[in-house]
Amino acid sequence: MIIRKIGLAIAFSPRLEALLAEAARLKKMWDAELVLIHVGDHGPDEEARLHELLEIAGLSGAGGVKVFWEKGKPGDRILSTCKKERIDLLVAGALKKENLVQYYLGTIARHILRKADCSVLLFTAPSPTPQCFKNIVVNAEDGPLVEQALGMACKVGLKDKAQWLHVVREIKMYGLTMATEQCSEDEYDALRQGMVKEEIENVEKILQRIPHEGLKVNIKLVSGKSGFELSKFAQRKHADLLVLGASQRRFSLFDRVFTHDQEYIFEDLPCNVLIVNPRKEDGRG
Repeated sequence: MIIRKIGLAIAFSPRLEALLAEAARLKKMWDAELVLIHVGDHGPDEEARLHELLEIAGLSGAGGVKVFWEKGKPGDRILSTCKKERIDLLVAGALKKENLVQYYLGTIARHILRKADCSVLLFTAPSPTPQCFKNIVVNAEDGPLVEQALGMACKVGLKDKAQWLHVVREIKMYGLTMATEQCSEDEYDALRQGMVKEEIENVEKILQRIPHEGLKVNIKLVSGKSGFELSKFAQRKHADLLVLGASQRRFSLFDRVFTHDQEYIFEDLPCNVLIVNPRKEDGRG
């Protein structure tokens, strides 16, 4: 997966300067074009303010920076511009914790996460002096985009010289639970150890196909609700980036009532979150 063009959803909020600084760092990291997308009313004052902030971020006059001033529903206009401009990675700010009203009404960030046809990086606490991602957690649960997610996490880790890459994989224990009444304690332990070994080997096989030499890798197995456990693990490790593959089905109202695994993460973002979703010409479909 190659990042050729980065989109940044902007609003004239107190965090705009920080988001522009983060986008400037990513632009340099990937040697990518940068597209800014604003939805809503604007005039000479807003244009002048944006130009001032672009200068602060070192983006004024930089090659490859475009600005789109759009009108309409923010989420829909942002996504349509991404599609039209063939954006590979959309960057946006997000609140770390949503309140109950926001959760049931939905937010722009949540709408983007569900509907985007490209990868999405949400910053929970963007900084005007951006730092490298040093402690990365990546979801390695079986799925069509698991290798892409691991590959992107390794790429970011190598570019940023990360201290740790934590690879989290769910181990499904229901088979063992069914066997508890039919085997001895020693047999149960042997079955469990065998399952753990097999899952670790599955992750190692994927990693063998992905350049990651120089990264310190920790493989962690979890059981239970994978999205919930993944989020809690990222919190415990004080991760600054959580990477996971995009869901291969669209979320619906059903997922808001009976929580889908990724909804645990969307509801209470543990840190910056990167949803990996390669565009079709990059090998997605």
